Amino acid sequence: MTEDKVRIKQLEEELARRDEMILLLQNSINDLKRQIENLTEIIIQMRHGKFGPSSEKTPKANSDERQISFFNEVEIEADDSVTEPFRRDAKGKAAPRKKRVRNEMIIGNIPTEEILLQFEGEELVCEICGSGLRPIGKEFVREELQYIPAQIKRLVYVRMSYECPKCKHSDSPYIVKPVPPASLMNHSLASPSSVAYVMYQKYMQGVPLYRQEKDWERMGILLPRATMANWVIRCSQDYLKPILDYLRQELLLRDVVHVDETPVQVLKEDGKKPQAKSYMWLYRTGNDGKAPIILFDYQPSRNGDNAAAYLKDFKGFVHSDGYSGYNKLTGITRCGCWAHLRRKFVEAIPPGKARSAELSAAETGREFCDKLFAIEDELKDMSPEDRYIQRLEREKPLLEAFWSWLDSVIALRGSKLARAVTYAQNQKPYMENYLLDGRCSLSNNAAENAIRPFVTGRKNWLFADTPKGANASATVYSIIETAKANGLDAFRYLNELLVNMTGWDHTDEYLEDLMPWSEFTRSQCCR
Repeated sequence: MTEDKVRIKQLEEELARRDEMILLLQNSINDLKRQIENLTEIIIQMRHGKFGPSSEKTPKANSDERQISFFNEVEIEADDSVTEPFRRDAKGKAAPRKKRVRNEMIIGNIPTEEILLQFEGEELVCEICGSGLRPIGKEFVREELQYIPAQIKRLVYVRMSYECPKCKHSDSPYIVKPVPPASLMNHSLASPSSVAYVMYQKYMQGVPLYRQEKDWERMGILLPRATMANWVIRCSQDYLKPILDYLRQELLLRDVVHVDETPVQVLKEDGKKPQAKSYMWLYRTGNDGKAPIILFDYQPSRNGDNAAAYLKDFKGFVHSDGYSGYNKLTGITRCGCWAHLRRKFVEAIPPGKARSAELSAAETGREFCDKLFAIEDELKDMSPEDRYIQRLEREKPLLEAFWSWLDSVIALRGSKLARAVTYAQNQKPYMENYLLDGRCSLSNNAAENAIRPFVTGRKNWLFADTPKGANASATVYSIIETAKANGLDAFRYLNELLVNMTGWDHTDEYLEDLMPWSEFTRSQCCR
């Protein structure tokens, strides 16, 4: 009997060990499954990021998704329903439009040349009776746009000398010469228009200097890219930097600012490898009803101290993404970005999901965000005061429902959905601050849209050679993007600044007249 009890106890212990081993193996299998699911999700996201569309738009039912290709763009964009910029009736008169097409080309006040088609000489004879023909009227045939390539003109300054004939033979002969206009750069062929054109091509059109060098050569000018680089750096430091500093003073006086940053590679920077990342920071004013200001600032790192130093005198609302470096900002109210939060849920939506299937947790999160943006779209034309009231009435309950739903979400550890939930929970202290002021925004899209031209240009010129070049890029981008935001022609504004900043004292009163919102500047540089 004693031996049977011992045997039974041994069997029970062995079974317990087996159960423990089975549980351990089952947990290991579950962990491996989770790892496989996470890795599969990462692979799908990587393939989607490389080969799939980058749009974050919510798909509509029965919508045809078109992926625009470089090779078939003409076929895709062709639309017979889109008319020419203007139409004429049978008599040649301009026919009024019932509805303006959104992508319609608008013809501005451009020079017009009339080409008269007429007979001359022997052609002015009647083929029936041989009598001479006389004109009886004109009719409209068609209109065309003619492109005239840019022209280069060489300006040679020669001045006269004058003397007084009476004082000529005296002890104090009088000789006078006209004072020449100040030179943009001593001992250089650079003029305001030529430097402005180089800046415009590189920072507005994204044309690198080596391509511009070929264009100048085609026009008969041997202008090395190193010379153009010197032009940009010198003129940005001497003439555009005071404008940039004045714009920064104005930005710090505002109440709403948007901030963002993006990497830039600088090859020759002390203490850093050429492959190391530097950063271009962007600061722009918000929807405060005043003239917009967009400023770029180059820094060798992404440290949040850079933003804290740039905005140290700013007291107001700062819109940013979830980067923790912005926590170093003091004396401000930080507003989170619902577009970034929405993007996290979009990335977590399972691929290949049937439209008729029940909404996943990621899609539910996206739907909450879409409802907020739909309400904001309805409130965009309201005054800040009315927008503030409507947000509290319509968006506050929706936000409470979102946070309540978020607490109930169960996500697989390490999955995209878990990251989206964690991001939202960590950003919760900042996500509702936009409700405090009607001038604040739901997202930081204003900063992302403002920094996009720099990102697009970076794809063409790839890197900056030195920190001086990176700082010059920041200065010129600031001038161009601020000009564009204020409805100015960027080239004309650059040219106007270089003309008026050469040889003049840079007082605050003088700089104010050169701001994009001044009456003088708008009269000279509006599109």
